[in-house]
Amino acid sequence: MSEPTTPQAGQSAELEKTESPAVEPAEDAVEPMPTMWEQMGGLVGFISASVPVAVFVFVNWATSMWPAIWSALGVAVLIGVWRLVRKEKMMPAISGVMGVGIAAFIAYRVGEAKGFFLYGIWVSLIFGGLFLVSLLVRWPLVGVIWSGLNGHGFGWREHPKARFGYDLATVFWTLVFAARFVVQNWLYEGDQTTLLGITRLAMGYPLTAIALLVTVWAVRRAKRIEDEHAPAQPSPA
Repeated sequence: MSEPTTPQAGQSAELEKTESPAVEPAEDAVEPMPTMWEQMGGLVGFISASVPVAVFVFVNWATSMWPAIWSALGVAVLIGVWRLVRKEKMMPAISGVMGVGIAAFIAYRVGEAKGFFLYGIWVSLIFGGLFLVSLLVRWPLVGVIWSGLNGHGFGWREHPKARFGYDLATVFWTLVFAARFVVQNWLYEGDQTTLLGITRLAMGYPLTAIALLVTVWAVRRAKRIEDEHAPAQPSPA
């Protein structure tokens, strides 16, 4: 009679490996979605966008256009490098350098320092027009942008009260861009370069801060209304 064979060490280990249940890898922690303020660069992003303009205004007032252009470009590049070293979000810094570069090129083509602000004036006109059109077609741009950034969908369009909040925020942004265009274009046509630069800065932080507050209110209001109308989830057994 043959004796029963015992599994070898390697076979035993392989058997235990086969019989032991596979351990599921832990799911990667989902990073929280950055807020709109963080996506726009936060306070550092706003300051970074304003410093080159302030430098241009001061240097142009103290000397002339060309030193002002090179000073603004140099400051914009230094801010970009500084944010790169600190491993911060680079998109606001890159867009800031590109914006200053475009503004400097336009000033060069125009041949006057006031041309540095022409890019921002026309950007305000274009953005104001886009926000206005979005209201007319009943797709308020504030809601569209927020839903696109956070992937929350467009369910708020089914609730008139939720859409009203986004309408109101979009109206406010439209007025902000319209005011910037009207006032700054008037100063541009009047060759008030220094006052134009000061107005550019003055109409930046205050108006943007108020518009962001209205936007936050609209987003929270729409979210609350969507939650109220959401179907009740069945309780787990």
